[in-house]
Amino acid sequence: MSITLLSSPLQGFTDFRFRNAFQKYFGGIDTFYAPYIRLDGKSEIKSSYKRDLAPENNEDIHLIPQVITNDADGFLLVVKYIQELGYKELNWNLGCPYPMVTKRGMGSGLICDPAKIDAILKRVHNETDVVVSMKMRMGYEEPTEILDVFPVLEKYPIKNIAIHARIGKQLYKGAVDLDAFQNCIDASKQKIYYNGDITSVQKFKEMQERFPSIDHFMIGRGLISDPFLPNMIKNDTLEYPENRWTVFREFHDELFQEYDAALSGPVPIRMKMLGFWEYFSQSFSDPRKTYKKIKKAGNAKNYHKAVDAIFSEE
Repeated sequence: MSITLLSSPLQGFTDFRFRNAFQKYFGGIDTFYAPYIRLDGKSEIKSSYKRDLAPENNEDIHLIPQVITNDADGFLLVVKYIQELGYKELNWNLGCPYPMVTKRGMGSGLICDPAKIDAILKRVHNETDVVVSMKMRMGYEEPTEILDVFPVLEKYPIKNIAIHARIGKQLYKGAVDLDAFQNCIDASKQKIYYNGDITSVQKFKEMQERFPSIDHFMIGRGLISDPFLPNMIKNDTLEYPENRWTVFREFHDELFQEYDAALSGPVPIRMKMLGFWEYFSQSFSDPRKTYKKIKKAGNAKNYHKAVDAIFSEE
């Protein structure tokens, strides 16, 4: 069985600058999902979303836009926008676990309301020809919440359901619930993708053995922590390339240049790269020490010195 690898969207990280640099230096991802579009009751698409989805910014990758909403009108507005850009599929985020989203009845906070999900999907399928796919958790409070949603989803030609094997209130803490994910496979008649804690080739193999019927795997944080991972999975190898640190450094430098050009002032670029290093540091022999060096670098000059030191030690 051939395996398809997908990049799970992470707000603030996996925008077009990251996606393009990742594709250039690492590859291995078949499809990227864009971080979600959120309207917040407005009837216009923010310019940052427009830049992220612009076809000229995504020429060498297969990209699927994503929406987070609990409102059919908002969903339809986003459908119209992405179709104008030439996209045929829109992914609906019912997975985001963050309280500022879930308290508003969006993301994983909407899973407990199958009737509302039904009403939105009904309008979207009656009024447009867009292909809808889903990104979900198994619930917000309980991993059984999703089981009540499956009969609703089966009324529509949903392309696939990518399920992160946690509940919303866990955020990213604690273990993935593989028994509950198996219940999802058993209960759903639709195409299921696996998402959650694929952080190494070994972890991937464990998931593949546990769920032999799954052939699409979504990688989220593991993609940033170890950008070589998708290609290593595809090539069924535990061996990093000989020029591992050279490639990683070039990737880092390109990311820095792209964000430095896009962000105004030293504080935003410092905070942006600090966010990436929370993940990057996991690839290094002493993650805590590595991240501490970056955190202590208070200006651009010291930041570059810290990066030089980190890579020269590997």
